[in-house]
Amino acid sequence: QRLVDAAGEVLASYGRLDLVHAHDWLVGFAAEALHDSLHVPLLATIHATERGRWRGSLHENLARDIDMAENALVQDAEAVITCSDAMSQEVHEYFETSYDKILVIPNGVYSAQFDALRNRDLRAFRAAYAAPGEQLVFNVGRLVFEKGTDLLVEAVPRVLEQVPTARFVIGGTGPMADQLEHRVREMSLARHVQLTGYLSYEQRDYLYMVADCTVFPSRYEPFGIVALEAMAAGTPLVVSNVGGLGSVVSNGVTGITVDPEDVEALAWGIIRTLQNQPEARQRAERALDMVHERYSWPLVARKTLAAYRQVLDMAPMAPDR
Repeated sequence: QRLVDAAGEVLASYGRLDLVHAHDWLVGFAAEALHDSLHVPLLATIHATERGRWRGSLHENLARDIDMAENALVQDAEAVITCSDAMSQEVHEYFETSYDKILVIPNGVYSAQFDALRNRDLRAFRAAYAAPGEQLVFNVGRLVFEKGTDLLVEAVPRVLEQVPTARFVIGGTGPMADQLEHRVREMSLARHVQLTGYLSYEQRDYLYMVADCTVFPSRYEPFGIVALEAMAAGTPLVVSNVGGLGSVVSNGVTGITVDPEDVEALAWGIIRTLQNQPEARQRAERALDMVHERYSWPLVARKTLAAYRQVLDMAPMAPDR
């Protein structure tokens, strides 16, 4: 109701709305109410699906309720934006939505924040995480099952067999933090693995810049904006070939992709990256070029504006338009 009330304040200040754009089910109820009461077209962006998170199953009442809310929003919308081909397929399969109704517009990244760091001396910062001559592997994200951080921890001993100088930094918070800490201690990896907890944006960006390899072993990833951040920083990438990550990262060209939940393959990808840094840097350079060509925010904004025009053109005229 507060969102609807806020929309009323916007109407009072600026006049009528031409279109309502809802980002995910959390605002879906308010967006659908405005869509019905104002007789304006509705555009929905679906960033992820509840069924996708649960691998096609819904075992809890809350998950089923969220799925119903997502479905209602998709059905009411004139068009649906997804961030990747993988998410487009999810929306098509889970909500029986025609591909004609789905528009794929990727996420973007600001590369300027990393460009500004390229000539900065970050050796002192890096020394807090790895000694000279050691190689730094970085992962950042929510510490939840879908992000696969536990798979990275399991891969560490396999990597150390081939690259004993590797050091792993895992940034972020989440419900799996205690479990990961316990597993690190259980495998006697505390000297090799550091779980930092919360990282500021500055710390995160610095770690991207000084890392020899970034790793995102997600089990479910609608897009994977962290991969874009690593690419914009010029950091070699290893990711699981799942969801949007598989679309963003081209195996052997802009990074290395491995099968999801395959710890041996994950370790192999990290080892290959650390043992052949010239090759890894070439992939990183191609990835940086791709970021500039395909994933800049101005380009994403132009595509979104085109989507607005498309929805306005296809929608029936409101009585007072």
